[in-house]
Amino acid sequence: MDIRFDQRVVIVSGAAQGLGRAIATAFRDAGARVHLADINENVRRTATDIGATAHVLDLSDRAASNALVQEIAGQEGRIDILALAAGGVCGLADLPFEDVTEENWGRVFGANVEGALWLSQAAAPFMRKAGWGRIVIISSGAGLRPSLTGLHAYTSAKHAVIGLTKQLSVGLAQYGITANSVAPGLIRSNPTTELQWEGYGPEGQRRLVESLHTKRLGKAEDIATATLFFASEQANWITGQVLSVDGGRS
Repeated sequence: MDIRFDQRVVIVSGAAQGLGRAIATAFRDAGARVHLADINENVRRTATDIGATAHVLDLSDRAASNALVQEIAGQEGRIDILALAAGGVCGLADLPFEDVTEENWGRVFGANVEGALWLSQAAAPFMRKAGWGRIVIISSGAGLRPSLTGLHAYTSAKHAVIGLTKQLSVGLAQYGITANSVAPGLIRSNPTTELQWEGYGPEGQRRLVESLHTKRLGKAEDIATATLFFASEQANWITGQVLSVDGGRS
């Protein structure tokens, strides 16, 4: 099955590193015109490396996200695909329950949920007008079960991302727009996941790998492949779904 995106315009959020970078690279390789969005200034280097266009902004800011979509649509004349990989634990992994505050809870929800919401809201009118669109949100196994990070806000936010995906599907399917989510297992793709992996220690790492049917960890490219499938023409009758890409976690 040859999946191509020639002339399609894609916005990839969280693209400075890790899963977002791998997803952006895969879309580039498949012929898409790719725009990278991230709060991390390193997104500029990623864009240079892969031949994409960088945009630095706080995606949890509704006005900023809307302005980004308007800018790209003005340049390109269309918005076809959102691949939303922004998120993470915001440096708060293993935060004790008693240390949860309005500020750190909001920070995690802003990074994981609000950016996806605002970008989807801004892009939907362009997709509706075209009668075609794809929204793929990267959630997590933490959206389906308790999180290995131990962070209450992260688990709650990823559950919210899956709920958002399903609700977007209900509202947008009649316009030819699908909304799906990819739920990765642990992928060692950035400094945060490396710290998480190291924190398990040799015995914890062994137990985690043994809990997987594949008996090995996956790669960022595995998540990118699943994302491209959901965004493809071949997946045009698939919407509101969550695909676990986790090596068959038991």
